[in-house]
Amino acid sequence: MSAGRKLVVEADGGSRGNPGPAGYGALVRDALTGEVLAEVAESIGHATNNVAEYRGLIAGLAAAAGIDPSARVEVRMDSKLVVEQMSGRWKIKHPDMVPLALEARELAAALGSVSYGWIPRNRNAHADRLANEAMDAAARGEHWTRKVEETPGEPEPPPRPASSTPTTTLLLRHGETPLSIEKRFAGIGDVPLTAHGLAQARAAALALKDRGIDAIVTSPLSRCRDTAAEVAAVTGLDVRVEDGFRETDFGDWEGLTFGEAGKGWPGELKAWLADPEAAPPGGESFAQVSRRVRTALDKLKVRYREQTVLVVSHVTPIKLLVKDALGAPMASLYRMHLDVAALTSIDWYADGPATLRVFNDTHHLPA
Repeated sequence: MSAGRKLVVEADGGSRGNPGPAGYGALVRDALTGEVLAEVAESIGHATNNVAEYRGLIAGLAAAAGIDPSARVEVRMDSKLVVEQMSGRWKIKHPDMVPLALEARELAAALGSVSYGWIPRNRNAHADRLANEAMDAAARGEHWTRKVEETPGEPEPPPRPASSTPTTTLLLRHGETPLSIEKRFAGIGDVPLTAHGLAQARAAALALKDRGIDAIVTSPLSRCRDTAAEVAAVTGLDVRVEDGFRETDFGDWEGLTFGEAGKGWPGELKAWLADPEAAPPGGESFAQVSRRVRTALDKLKVRYREQTVLVVSHVTPIKLLVKDALGAPMASLYRMHLDVAALTSIDWYADGPATLRVFNDTHHLPA
């Protein structure tokens, strides 16, 4: 590992009853790519929320130190108490917290640098899920641990010179779903393909069979995974899941038509259409989605440099990639139409601009 690597620690903890059956969860990400490098979680018996949260912080810092002791670490937690106390803005009054805070500070002092930031719970979902698994085990009276560290078989690739050979992404929108038929917001809900959608996926797979695809990457949602599986079946390639290519979380608008959302949230919908930083109630803004899609693309361009990669995704991520390739403003998203099971192709050059080669190609689809 190179010195001074930038890492992100996400940590959480809790108890059922406060105090009650308790557990924590933490993970470490590469700050550049967003890739999860380590996960750790543990049930800790009977404890308070704050104790469990501090234990999660300690475990996350220790995991970061195990990856790179010289790393610059950004800690993200949804515990205002822990963030403010570790930042030195709040005093630590409870005696149970003092030794835990000291242990965390000792770990932090041994790293390159550590900063702390508060995030809302919905942005700490991964650590929250790990903590809940640990709490479930504690409630059953079990001692449970989870520890997954960076895969030794995937070292960082060495730097390579710029090349005029592009990395090509073939972007395939998933097949038809019940919500796409009715033009309803379909975000992170796991909506299945219709029978016609499955037929569209198979038609796309046949069209892609001889396109020289080197790898298949998909959104984690089943409508994309099932579409990707059809291409995998005819090419013999494995499918890699990349969370960054999932659809926008539309929050309270999930499952609604545009008109229904406008009736229920007229002001919010108007703001959402006018400002990429505005999010649907309880959901994600296009600006947030854009950041994670760019991270997912950066990872793809490193892992599959100068190769042809099929990315099975959704309307918003594909439009965002097209927008970036063209250097277009965010408003361009509202001026693109993308059909289900349509193909789009972009060449990404390491030493020059990207080139949009194909957009919304549906010639392969059955009538």
